[in-house]
Amino acid sequence: MSAEASRREALPDARPHSLVLRLTPDFALPYVQLARLDRPAGWQLLLAPCWWSAAAAGIAVHRGPDLWHLVLFLIGAIAMRGAGCTYNDILDRDLDAGVARTKGRPLPSGRISARAAAVFLAAQALVGLAVLLAFNRFSVELGFASLIIVAVYPLTKRVSSWPQAALGLAFSWGALMGWSARFGDIGSPALLLYAAAFCWTIGYDTIYALQDARDDAIVGIKSTARLFGRHARLGIGAFYLATALLAEAALIAAGGGWIAEFGWAAFAAHLAWQVYRVEGASEATALMLFRSNRDAGLLLFLGFALQGWLG
Repeated sequence: MSAEASRREALPDARPHSLVLRLTPDFALPYVQLARLDRPAGWQLLLAPCWWSAAAAGIAVHRGPDLWHLVLFLIGAIAMRGAGCTYNDILDRDLDAGVARTKGRPLPSGRISARAAAVFLAAQALVGLAVLLAFNRFSVELGFASLIIVAVYPLTKRVSSWPQAALGLAFSWGALMGWSARFGDIGSPALLLYAAAFCWTIGYDTIYALQDARDDAIVGIKSTARLFGRHARLGIGAFYLATALLAEAALIAAGGGWIAEFGWAAFAAHLAWQVYRVEGASEATALMLFRSNRDAGLLLFLGFALQGWLG
């Protein structure tokens, strides 16, 4: 298939004119799409709790986040998000074929084989393993524990209306890792940030699932977007409120500070703006709101990080 035809198979939520796609050779395009490298929002959202936690640990020691840890988490988030998406696509290739937004993915469209995808999955997992082994022993063991949740998540959408909760358990794990990487244990700020990230993930992934609610009903995929129905705004707002309150509790537990409070206030205001905009949102608006959580997560991180560096 030509590069032009392959790009026409890109998902509706991809950025067809992105630098990644422009620089990707034809043979590698299906792999880039499997790893969602053309859609960076996913790894950015996976990275956010890692950086929040590393920055909270910095507040606790009045030094700011460890820069080397931030780099390791960045590499690990990109690799493991890609591995998770590849694993998800292998399991869901038949379901994806029945959903308008996902039928163009490399596996359901036939542009790559399941075997090739499995090899690619292993390669990405090895990168993630190399990153994990750079941390202390406690963090290595903690990181391996997360694989149980990662393995189960793709199956939850078949049996539960809460796959967003399973995703939250997996995507929030970094909130434990950032703290443990510095201290070799799990403190109360990390646990509170994990809970905050869990609620945040349910909120933003419900927004994301609004795009697919109609097709999901046809193929039998369950989600909180379908569960909440016309009360989606209320459900998202409740989880976002819990997110803000838990993040504030984590900040206080880590040592607080006015700079971090300013970052928290900006983060909370961003979540409130999303709730305001989500009522009756079109597919395009839902995607825009989902992607905007990259900025929300960055606001909270910057407040925490600057508190450690400058406070």
